[in-house]
Amino acid sequence: MRLGDGNDNDFIDATGRSGGGMPVLGGGGGILGMLIPLVLSRFGIVGILILALGYCALSGLGGGGILGGGGSPTQQGDGGGASQLSQEDGRVLRSALISTDQVWGALFQAANRSYTEPKLVAYRGGYQTACGQGQASFGPFYCPGDQSIYIDPSFFNELRTRFGASGDFAPYYVIAHEVGHHIQKLEGTLDRASRAQASLGKAEGNAVQVGVELQADCYAGVWAARAKAPDGTPALDPDDLQEGMTAAAAIGDDALMQQAGQAVRPESFTHGSSQQRQEALRRGLQSGDPSVCNYNRV
Repeated sequence: MRLGDGNDNDFIDATGRSGGGMPVLGGGGGILGMLIPLVLSRFGIVGILILALGYCALSGLGGGGILGGGGSPTQQGDGGGASQLSQEDGRVLRSALISTDQVWGALFQAANRSYTEPKLVAYRGGYQTACGQGQASFGPFYCPGDQSIYIDPSFFNELRTRFGASGDFAPYYVIAHEVGHHIQKLEGTLDRASRAQASLGKAEGNAVQVGVELQADCYAGVWAARAKAPDGTPALDPDDLQEGMTAAAAIGDDALMQQAGQAVRPESFTHGSSQQRQEALRRGLQSGDPSVCNYNRV
């Protein structure tokens, strides 16, 4: 993708912080929690949580408690340190956040709605969030309690080496998917999904979660279709579509189950099969219209 670089006050490089310098999130307001059985089923599917890509705003995230949310990350103690973020990873994260803000801000404005920009936090190892203690092994996740996306940049290397998702589009797809969950938070989809799951059995609740995840994939495609290069032309390169399809296939629930040596059980899917995730991303890419992303069942 041909995206420019720049600075964004909503991007926080916390990769140099450790120990007592770990940030905390303050402020009032509760957060949306998913059912504990869904957390357990999600973890079982991926085998190890590094395989998880998507909505991780779950009750008891990483074994930590649910904290009060709504504020901005603030430094606790004197835990500053030199950034461990590579120049290229920093550029990708900043440009992804700037571009997604531009695209979704314009779409919300056209619909006469107010858009609240999410924060994007890069960290190493562990990080305290409004959804509990985040860990690098979780993979990227969105926390609705503080409306922030969290990522350990080492996940980008996992995409290339473990999943075979090479090329520059895959990391942008990861961030755009998480921004898709932020859009769902603003639209009320996450709240409705949580209420629906509370009255459903495990398999039915998983089906609701699959709809949420596929919609976020589709929203990632909508962003990619509308993203602009610095000269105002489309940011997508000819190879980006295939790179996106490869990444989506690599993180389908069936592919992850097979990689973990498990039997493929569709009733346990929480993110969708490889084919479903590819189709959702393609639908958004081909239309550029968020109204076609009608996957959620709530």
